[in-house]
Amino acid sequence: MSGIYLHIPFCKQACHYCDFHFSTSLKRKKDMVKAMISELEMRKEALVQPIETIYFGGGTPSVLSVEEIQEILNAIDQNYQMSPAPEITLEANPDDLTAEKIKQLAETRINRLSIGIQSFFDDDLKFMNRSHDAGQAISALTEAMRYFDNITIDLIYGVPEMTHEKWMQNLQTAFDLGVPHISSYALTVENRTALANFIKKGKYPPLDEKLAEQHFKTLMYESKKHNFIAYEISNFGKEGYFSKHNTAYWKGKHYLGIGPSAHSFDGVSRSWNIANNAKYLAAIEKGELPLEREILSKNDRFNEVLMTGLRTIWGVSLQKIESQFGTDFKEILLKNAYKHLQNNTLVVTDDTLLITEKGKFLADGIAADLFVV
Repeated sequence: MSGIYLHIPFCKQACHYCDFHFSTSLKRKKDMVKAMISELEMRKEALVQPIETIYFGGGTPSVLSVEEIQEILNAIDQNYQMSPAPEITLEANPDDLTAEKIKQLAETRINRLSIGIQSFFDDDLKFMNRSHDAGQAISALTEAMRYFDNITIDLIYGVPEMTHEKWMQNLQTAFDLGVPHISSYALTVENRTALANFIKKGKYPPLDEKLAEQHFKTLMYESKKHNFIAYEISNFGKEGYFSKHNTAYWKGKHYLGIGPSAHSFDGVSRSWNIANNAKYLAAIEKGELPLEREILSKNDRFNEVLMTGLRTIWGVSLQKIESQFGTDFKEILLKNAYKHLQNNTLVVTDDTLLITEKGKFLADGIAADLFVV
């Protein structure tokens, strides 16, 4: 199994918390689509396995016209071996999802929508500088569910002044609307973002980690009550609605990243495209791939298996650790895990190392404790 990630580096406006690569100028959108198609053609030998997932991310992929999306899909068809029924996801903002646009998208091969709701409250959306309001969020989601069965929404918790009651209402709105998948993340302060600058200047209050932890616990409890499976720390899906594309990341499958700042992984090396639209376009026009590559060391690959595996319900197979990395790595892993096993934040079940409910909010820190450096 392999997948293709397409980074669409455009947004109508910048969310205060976002540090992804994008431009708020859409002037070169058509040039970018053309360049990404060229990159797809240039890298067609990169994946030898059939393509089972395609993911339009960004940025805001829904700023593309349906014709532009179709051009990209046609280029993939022409240059790559496709599985019979690939999962094809498009990230979208509610303000782009007019009734007409949704109907047009439903006529393409896109079969999964990821809608960036973030909150169903206008004050939260204003705080984040989102380009839509709560009414648009509900309207777009309601309309999209008329045409698409497989829909996921993003919700952000730990937002200042987001009370427990407001967070519960956010979740309940999603449950009532019948979405089968929720991706939910704690608000974080990334360097060189507007949010970081506002907090530094005292315009916004510092984030409250205890509030985020309370929201996370509520999310875990309420989603389970409504028959969602927490198959990854930030992803909650009903049976049959797990993200195939993201699951492939967590299980170490190969993927190809197309577009500025996109990353690729082939099992032994990782590469990433330059995070600059003008330089990306210039390189592709000259027939050059604007990327850097690194060969992953044994330690790097081991650490990555831990970081991704421990975030999921599948955990980390100790047998696979031993077969892939050797007995020494397995013994080091169990030694480093000892204090977390004693604290009941980790557990070994059926020869698999798993994060417990108690440890889930601390998953990344626990994984880092287990790393080999």
